[in-house]
Amino acid sequence: MSYWWLLGGILFTIYGFFILLYTYWLYQLPRFSYSGLPFGTSFTIIIPARNEEQSIHHCLQSITQQNYPAHLYTIVVINDHSTDGTAAVVEEWKKKFSNIKLIHLHDVVQDLPINSYKKLAVAHAVKNAETDWIIATDADCTFSPNWLATFHAFITAKEPVFVAAPVQFVTHNTVLGIFQQLDFLSLQGITAASVGAGFHSMCNGANIGYSKNAFETVEGFKGVDHIASGDDMLLMHKIKHAFPGKVQYLYHPDAVVSTQPMFSWKSFFNQRIRWASKADQYQDKSIMAVLIVVYLFNVWLFFTACCSVFNSSFLLAFGTLLLAKTLVEIIFMQRIAQFFGAVKALWWFPLMQPLHIIYTLIAGWLGKFGTYQWKGRQVK
Repeated sequence: MSYWWLLGGILFTIYGFFILLYTYWLYQLPRFSYSGLPFGTSFTIIIPARNEEQSIHHCLQSITQQNYPAHLYTIVVINDHSTDGTAAVVEEWKKKFSNIKLIHLHDVVQDLPINSYKKLAVAHAVKNAETDWIIATDADCTFSPNWLATFHAFITAKEPVFVAAPVQFVTHNTVLGIFQQLDFLSLQGITAASVGAGFHSMCNGANIGYSKNAFETVEGFKGVDHIASGDDMLLMHKIKHAFPGKVQYLYHPDAVVSTQPMFSWKSFFNQRIRWASKADQYQDKSIMAVLIVVYLFNVWLFFTACCSVFNSSFLLAFGTLLLAKTLVEIIFMQRIAQFFGAVKALWWFPLMQPLHIIYTLIAGWLGKFGTYQWKGRQVK
């Protein structure tokens, strides 16, 4: 038992060190501020869409209401073999706004062997873009009226070639909704802290921007186009390697994109398995080191909890380190929850800990060794 305690202590020490480091970086990260910059950056906003009839209307409405000159941005929707009315909705919007374009992916694919339809969609749209900057997002997202203006100001002031920006889930007051909100807050906090500090290259594909020149310089998704996911972080890794110091994080409330969570546990696990499936492809090995520590610590907690059924001394070990884990994390979560206006959700944070341990083990394992379904497709 003493060796088991020692192992748990070592894992927690390393884990706690990373959380405290992220907390320090997050508190050191200044919010971007700007005022009065004349508009000038041209954008192509790329939106891959597969069976998004219920969402694409709100997405396009939100973008076309931007406080940014319409002639400086083009919206490109790539219809990825939708079987619902997605294309029809976009066609109606095209009649109202000349800067909206619709591409049907089946016209691009032809007989190409494909494992990542989304990467192909994005690459095709970038190739045909006539603007200096690309912004990639998702069809179920909505945006603040100053979203594009904030991106423009940041690009003008900081001169990056890749911008990671914040994403939040729309709040749903169910166990699944609150769990996703808290889990995603932690991911967003780590992203903001680590990218701001120049440590990890992390982002979420619902809200990223990059120069067309940078995309072309690293040859887009070449070398990672066989991987089903990773149209965001794997591209970010390539650009960070080619352009040191030019990958930055846009920390401003007006840059936040809101997206819908999953509405069933099955969909949620498929989403997270999809995210985890690209982990061993990261060129940024610092991410892999952290992921391994996180996974091993959660494995220790899970087996300690199981053993406590038969031996009460294991219950003490489990309770002690679970409490320590919660206390370390809550300090970190407080900061990022304040940024997203989600402090009330933290009341649920301690209660979600056992569920989070189980979720981490399942998603991590199946992300490496399992398969998942996404948008009606079976993917390895």
